[in-house]
Amino acid sequence: MFELTALDLARVQFGFTVSFHIIFPTITIGLASYLAVLEGLWLWKKDSVYRDLYLFWSQIFAVNFAMGVVSGLVMAYQFGTNWSYFSTFAGGITGPLLTYEVLTAFFLEAGFLGVMLFGWNKVGPSLHFFATVMVAIGTLISATWILASNSWMQTPQGFEIIDGRVVPVDWLKVIFNPSFPYRLAHTSIAAFLATALFVGAAGAWHLLRGRATAAVRAMLSMAMWMILIVAPIQVAVGDAHGLNTLEHQPAKIAAMEGHWRNEPGQGVPLILFGWPDMAAETTRYVIEIPRLASLILTHDLDGQFPGLMDFPAQDRPNATIVFWSFRVMVGLGLLMLLLGFRGLWLRWRERLYDDRTFLRFTTMMGPSGTIAILAGWFTTEVGRQPWVIYGAMRTEHAVSNHSALALSATLLMFVVMYASVFGTGIGYMLKLVAKGPQEGLGVENMPNHGQPPHAARPLSAAPDNIRPAIR
Repeated sequence: MFELTALDLARVQFGFTVSFHIIFPTITIGLASYLAVLEGLWLWKKDSVYRDLYLFWSQIFAVNFAMGVVSGLVMAYQFGTNWSYFSTFAGGITGPLLTYEVLTAFFLEAGFLGVMLFGWNKVGPSLHFFATVMVAIGTLISATWILASNSWMQTPQGFEIIDGRVVPVDWLKVIFNPSFPYRLAHTSIAAFLATALFVGAAGAWHLLRGRATAAVRAMLSMAMWMILIVAPIQVAVGDAHGLNTLEHQPAKIAAMEGHWRNEPGQGVPLILFGWPDMAAETTRYVIEIPRLASLILTHDLDGQFPGLMDFPAQDRPNATIVFWSFRVMVGLGLLMLLLGFRGLWLRWRERLYDDRTFLRFTTMMGPSGTIAILAGWFTTEVGRQPWVIYGAMRTEHAVSNHSALALSATLLMFVVMYASVFGTGIGYMLKLVAKGPQEGLGVENMPNHGQPPHAARPLSAAPDNIRPAIR
């Protein structure tokens, strides 16, 4: 397939499946916490708006959660099928970490998910709220274990290699490896930001169609507050994460910056745009700001950091991919900042719900959080190459002994199946969004002491004639 080797195809296949998978857990993390906030506000203020929003977004959460579970199972099996040598070498650490995730997080989520989705008529308000909070906590615990495993692969410590296998000698060092705190904070905040953009886009979409209900207005307002608060925090966390990466993975930073060599006595410019040429060992067509990269990464206008030429050619990541994926992430982050501050300005002018240009911008920014997460993931994973465990195991030594033909066939199968299954799931989720929150289900209008007249059933909630096309 396109003259790719078996190693290339194994990497593409895993990248394809993990790219689909990462979309769903990140939205699950954000929506779970959002639902906990909505139910808490409803119990506190007894305002039916928050109850309406909870019932609306819980349906979308259920569909998203189901797709995350299915895509995660497929991805996990590839450790044994396509990366068996990696599993043999590092299974003593990655296996227990993934097991801890199942035992402490997935079981917690699954145990309370049924109460959360179908327990309105079965349990009291306090217990139902507790179930929602437990699901939200479970999603964060799940992210903690997954990121501990991935971060250990990026900055491994606390192990020894005995008889050709990794053996943990200090689990605290394994889990709390140097990049783990930064990666956990950066990814969790990204999940909240992506969810806020999704929720805000849904609210803006309905407002553009003249549906200015109290629930829709609250949806947009809460999302804009979240973006305004979280986007600047993400910038600060991202800067700290970059400094940590410079310390432990300098080749990745060099690729992100398109930086090849240091000039004596000169600071490193920040290349805004360019095209890193791996064969020529230079970055072409650059538009740069002198010394700014030195200031950002070393806090010194004349500071220097290693360039790609300081590493052997076989140890360099693909700078072209890393350079541009990083800029996609940063560029979208700047647009998120603009969106947050523009929303604050319009709120002050009392035009947050009426400015159609802003509402269109908000709608278009809906998928930007997910795209930024994918771009950041590509930056992280491609930037680690050629290592699957940084400094300990090369990717070429981790792949299973399959033929290019077999991997081409399975990759094609994955593309067809994912397009049909998850395309249908995502389409249905958009139908739910297009339907919008129903009004009149507040405590004052509901029978049975404030319980809804029927359980929230996400798989029968949206009629087929809903078409969420943007006009």
